[in-house]
Amino acid sequence: MVTPVSSAPSVPSARPEAPPLPGRADFPQFLAIPTRWMDNDVYGHVNNVVYYSYFDTVINEYLIREGGLDIHGGAAIGYCVESQCRYLAPLAFPETIDAGLRVLQLGRSSVRYEIALFRRGDARPAAVGGFVHVFVARENERPTAMPAGIRACLERLRP
Repeated sequence: MVTPVSSAPSVPSARPEAPPLPGRADFPQFLAIPTRWMDNDVYGHVNNVVYYSYFDTVINEYLIREGGLDIHGGAAIGYCVESQCRYLAPLAFPETIDAGLRVLQLGRSSVRYEIALFRRGDARPAAVGGFVHVFVARENERPTAMPAGIRACLERLRP
C-alpha cells in the first residue's frame, strides 16, 4: 500500500522575536571611545571583531577606575567566559562612540554585563552585546568571590 504524500505546503516556523533594544537611558555608565583608522576594514566600517575590543574597554576602564581592579598584581582577576554581539548599524572611523554599560546579573564570582554602542547623538544603538566575567584567584585560576570594591561598583550599574 502506498501512503499518500500531502501536497499541502509546509508552514515555516515562526522566528523568535529579538529582545527589545535598550536605549541610552537604560545605561548608568558611559565611556566615549574614539574609533581609530585601523579599526576600519576594507569595506570602510569598523570590523566586527573590534566591537569586542570596545566592550572590553568600557568594562575594564570602569572596573579599574571605580572598583580598584589591579590588573597587574590583584589577587582576583576577571576572565571573559562568554561574549556576544548584535550588529545593528555600521560604525566607522572617524567617529566617537558612546559605550553604555550596565549589569544584568551579579553573582558571587561572576557578572553578566550588557553593553550598547551608540553614535554620538543617536538614541538607537549601533550594536548591543553581552559579556560575562568570572573572577578567579590569580594564584590558581579557580573561581573566587569578587573583591568588595569591584562588587560595590558593579552594584551601582544594576537596574
